[in-house]
Amino acid sequence: MASYSKIEWTRASWNPVTGCTPVSAGCDHCYARRMALRLKAAGMEKYAHGFEVTPHERELQTPVKWKKPRVIFTCSMGDLFHEEVPDQFIERVFDVMKKTDRHVYQVLTKRPERVLDLAPRLPWPENIWIGTTVEKADCLGRIEKLRQVPAALRFLSLEPLLGPLTDLDLNGIGWVIVGGESGPGAREMKKEWAIEVRDICRDADVPFFFKQWGGVQKKKRGRHLDGRLYSEMPEILTKGSPQPAFVP
Repeated sequence: MASYSKIEWTRASWNPVTGCTPVSAGCDHCYARRMALRLKAAGMEKYAHGFEVTPHERELQTPVKWKKPRVIFTCSMGDLFHEEVPDQFIERVFDVMKKTDRHVYQVLTKRPERVLDLAPRLPWPENIWIGTTVEKADCLGRIEKLRQVPAALRFLSLEPLLGPLTDLDLNGIGWVIVGGESGPGAREMKKEWAIEVRDICRDADVPFFFKQWGGVQKKKRGRHLDGRLYSEMPEILTKGSPQPAFVP
């Protein structure tokens, strides 16, 4: 259970599912896998299986206990829509999110095709956001699947950004996060790639959040782009909505 997250674009994390398997280039240096293996080595019961896909029954009631509204990154240590997660468990996670509508849930997946398949069976209240990761141009097809999901807000995580996304189409997308890779073996994100995405967001009137430059020493490199911070969030979070305000 985590009541606070250091990730810049959220405020808490909740992991009813942990573990995943690689699907694309962005998975090569997965931070969650490294962390899960460290936690296993430290003897943490929840990570006894390391980074194997594992639903956690006991975690389902965690956000119910959080009385103060929070912005929650859901499954930061795995992928809720991994093929090994039973449909029924996903439905139960969504039921919890629907019932605890004081919170905003940010669900990020590299498997939007499964989201689309299950969408008719899932509730889609305003407090459940769905995003997908697009790290290179060969992953752009994920956006078309995401676009068809009937979520109140669909977002993109372009992290780690590993190449230019000149053909990025933001139709139906309500928020974009960009970030460089961090940790051992981190691959470079070129400034022009990030600037190009920022400008596409500007043209499409989509909020743009620049998370980090990344690298082995990500704190030293910071998160300024072209001399300024970009911490834009969707208006649904602060305007015309009972959901909690978010201050980056």
